[in-house]
Amino acid sequence: MQQGNDAFMNIKSLQLFIHLCDSKSFAKTASAMHISPSALSRQIQKLEAETGQDLFVRDNRSVELTPAAKKLLPVALRIIGEWQAYNSQLKGMEEELKGEIRLFCSVTASYSHLPNLLTEFRIQHPFIELKLQTGDPATAIERVMADDVDVAISALPEQLPSRIEFETISEIPLSVIAPVGVSHFVDELQKEKPDWSVIPFIVPESGTARGRANAWFKKMKIKPKIYAQISGHEAIVSMVALGCGVGIAPDVVINNSPVKEKIQRLKVAPIRPFKLGVCCKRSQLDNPLVQALWKVAQSTYIAP
Repeated sequence: MQQGNDAFMNIKSLQLFIHLCDSKSFAKTASAMHISPSALSRQIQKLEAETGQDLFVRDNRSVELTPAAKKLLPVALRIIGEWQAYNSQLKGMEEELKGEIRLFCSVTASYSHLPNLLTEFRIQHPFIELKLQTGDPATAIERVMADDVDVAISALPEQLPSRIEFETISEIPLSVIAPVGVSHFVDELQKEKPDWSVIPFIVPESGTARGRANAWFKKMKIKPKIYAQISGHEAIVSMVALGCGVGIAPDVVINNSPVKEKIQRLKVAPIRPFKLGVCCKRSQLDNPLVQALWKVAQSTYIAP
C-alpha cells in the first residue's frame, strides 16, 4: 500500500514540476494546482532529492530552470502521458481524446497567457494537438466566425456576436506610454498641463484596445494628432521607444516588450481595462476537443 502511495506522490510531483516549468512562479502554480506554496516547495524539494539535482534557481522575483530541469521536462511529460493512458485503460474509459484544435492568438498572448492555459490541458489531454496561428488580436473573433480557427484568445468586445461564446481568462489594463529621453515633444509632456493636441499619438488600428483609446480621448477632451494606427500591439511599443510619439497599449504587451526599458508610463487618468478570454462558436462547444479546452479555461480565471 505504501508503495502505491509513493507512486501517486511521484506522479503528483511531476505534474507540479511540469506546471512550474511553464509558469516559472511558485505562487501561480500553487494557485492553479490547488496546493499551498509551502506544500509545493516540499514536493519540488522531494523531486530534487530523488533526482539528485537542483531543478530551479529561485530569487525573490523569478524562477529559472536549471539544465537538469530542461532535461527532465520531456521525460516528465512522457511519464504523465503514459500514466494517464494506463489509468484510462484500467478504469475502462474510452480512448483518450485525439485530434487537432486550430487556435489563434497574438504573439504576446502566445507567451503571456497561452502557457498557463495549456499546461493543465496538456497534462489532461496529451494526445490533442494544437495548431497555433498568431496575428493581430483585433481579427480574432472574425477568424472564429469565418471558421478559419476553432478557438481564439481575444479581447471581449463591447458587442459580442450572438453566435460566439466567450470565457474570461484575464483582465488587461492599458497604459499611455512615452519614449525615455529625447523627443521633439518631450518639453510639452513635462508641462503640468500638456497640450495633448500637438503631441503625436500611436494607437491600435482597430479592436477593443482602439475602442478604449477613443473613450480615453473623449474623457480627456483630447482631439488626438494621430501619427500612426498600428495593426497589432507589439509595434506600438517599438515605435514609441523610437521616439515617434505617445502610445496607448495593453500592459501585458508593454511588460513583455524587448524595448520596455526605453519607454515610460505617463501618470494620466486611467484607461478602462478589458477582459481577455477564449472564444469559439457556440456550436463548437459540442466538439469534445474544444469542450475539453473550455473546461480548463473555465478554471483559469481568478476574479480580481
